[in-house]
Amino acid sequence: MGTEQHPRASSGYWYPEHEHPTSVDVLNLLRRYRAAEAAMRARTRSSMAMGETDLLALRLLLQAQRRGEVLRQRDLGTALGIASPSVTALVDRLVRSGHVRREPHPDDRRATIVVPTTDTDHEVRATLGAMHRRMIDVVDGLDDDERRAVASFFDRMIAAVEHLDVHEAPAKATITAD
Repeated sequence: MGTEQHPRASSGYWYPEHEHPTSVDVLNLLRRYRAAEAAMRARTRSSMAMGETDLLALRLLLQAQRRGEVLRQRDLGTALGIASPSVTALVDRLVRSGHVRREPHPDDRRATIVVPTTDTDHEVRATLGAMHRRMIDVVDGLDDDERRAVASFFDRMIAAVEHLDVHEAPAKATITAD
């Protein structure tokens, strides 16, 4: 008995079916992944009742904590690309919600650092832990050659997306008085 072929959605109505994924198929899969990831981030923000920047700030703070580093508000602002008043409002919000606290800087008595609370670490792990485990399982299921190919693909895609194309400004129309 032969293997049954399941029809798969083509990458577009004008593209013929192919035995192997085409470039367009791969790009469409990448778009689907980005959409799924965006939906997951929205669910996470909703379940934790926070905005995108708040969640990014927590991620940065938790990563710094794991590395044994401390972050001041201005470090957080620089990393997030936001101005000082916005960082103050962000940290105030996270302090009020119990996700972070301000503490004296260990080496500079004039400065304070922003530290995620233990509850925050537990909340993030509870919210994202199962999803991260599933993602790690997918990557762990790849052999060395597949992991190298995927890593190379993403490195090249990042370079392609980060590349700035220089466009000439369109010629300005001149208006002449008749």
